Amino acid sequence: MSETIEAILKGECGLVKDRPIVVGVSGGPDSLCLLETLRQAGYSLVVAHFDHQLRPESGEDARMVEKTASRLMLGCQFGSEDVRAHAEQEKLSIEEAARNLRYRFMFKLARERNAQAVAVGHTADDQVETIIMHFLRGSALNGLKGMSYRSVIKTFDPEIPIVRPLLNMWREETVVFCAANGLRPHYDSSNDSIDFQRNRIRHLLIPNLESYNPKFREAVLRMSQSLKGDYVFLMEMLETAWHETVTSSDENSITFDSDLLSKCSLGLQRNLVKQAMQTLHPAVDVSYSTLERAVSMINSPTHFSRVDLKGGLRMFREANHVYICTVDAELPFNLWPQLTGIGSALVSIPTQIELAGGWKFNCERWGMPVLAREQAERNEDMFQVWLDVENLSKPLNLRTRRAGDQFSPFGLNGHSQKLSDFFVNVKMPQRARDNWPLLCAGEEIIWVPGYRPAHAYRLTAVTKSVLYFSISRPREKGA
Repeated sequence: MSETIEAILKGECGLVKDRPIVVGVSGGPDSLCLLETLRQAGYSLVVAHFDHQLRPESGEDARMVEKTASRLMLGCQFGSEDVRAHAEQEKLSIEEAARNLRYRFMFKLARERNAQAVAVGHTADDQVETIIMHFLRGSALNGLKGMSYRSVIKTFDPEIPIVRPLLNMWREETVVFCAANGLRPHYDSSNDSIDFQRNRIRHLLIPNLESYNPKFREAVLRMSQSLKGDYVFLMEMLETAWHETVTSSDENSITFDSDLLSKCSLGLQRNLVKQAMQTLHPAVDVSYSTLERAVSMINSPTHFSRVDLKGGLRMFREANHVYICTVDAELPFNLWPQLTGIGSALVSIPTQIELAGGWKFNCERWGMPVLAREQAERNEDMFQVWLDVENLSKPLNLRTRRAGDQFSPFGLNGHSQKLSDFFVNVKMPQRARDNWPLLCAGEEIIWVPGYRPAHAYRLTAVTKSVLYFSISRPREKGA
């Protein structure tokens, strides 16, 4: 076993011998096997024992662990909390509360000792039980692949990993190992109680399933190993899709390109949303129903714009972006031109006006009306326009919207409508409306940049005087 375990410790767990490892030791055969395996391999160890206070005799476990650590000349640290009280207070199951408090203690100790990892004695049996638990909950691939030799649990520490070197050993093998190495495990009586789901799976469900397949545990373990390979492949695809679809991110929000996101397969969409949620809120439990609400919004032909996800996270669409963010996220406004701080500005010819977020408004005369018409007919950039200004008598200005504004957009044959209705019809992002720059002649709106010019100022066959207006986007970083 020594050659195999050495390969696992170095290759799979990524352990080195010049930094300590915090080893969780309950006193049972699994944790004692782990402790002695690491000690024989020459690693620097800190023994950590946590008393859950769930049994009257739990103090005996601590004394036994302390005695074993002392005999092996290893330092030992103890933690203790009332798990039952914590479970009631936080509305958790006893199992979940015990795990949370135990891991919190061990990772705190790991930080204090500058440990490279926290090691726990999960075996192949634990792997099978965990996979069945995930299956019963309807977990996706990440749950069905089971535990890994090395992983980071961000809710406990964003950097220090948890390692499970015994995942390829069965529980019976750890008992044999302890006997062969003179270790005397202490058996936890709570492991026999069917009050806990894991114990019911261990003592009732698995023996029943083995009546259908005597090698059921081995079959589940093979499935886990196969799915791990599939999961790595999926993660590689996800990483590529993430870099292609995410346009920006910070601690409170992640922004996707809406068009690129909608072109991804449903599976990739679900995983992109899940990764975004867990990046912003590592402890969030992402359910299938939550992901279905999200992908329904992404692919909705009606473009409904908002979904409440889970854990205080929300998702909404604006223009060609999809945001996943916290409730207090300060989302960027430089996605659109905004006239902030000044309210209005006179437009001379030629001119350039600086807008918020690096956007710029430009104006110049156009000397050839026929060429202007050709350019306008081929134009696909809604942030540039050629206007007929033959009968323009009032001064030009750039301003934001005002109460009662009317607009006669090109395409309505001169009919006017409320500017607020026009904004709704063209699906202008609501956050952007108050400071959207409007080109006006006096009080009359003659161009809504990014959308339409006014009907009266469109180019015609008799146009003689043309002005060209454009709004340029901010330069990309590094461009």
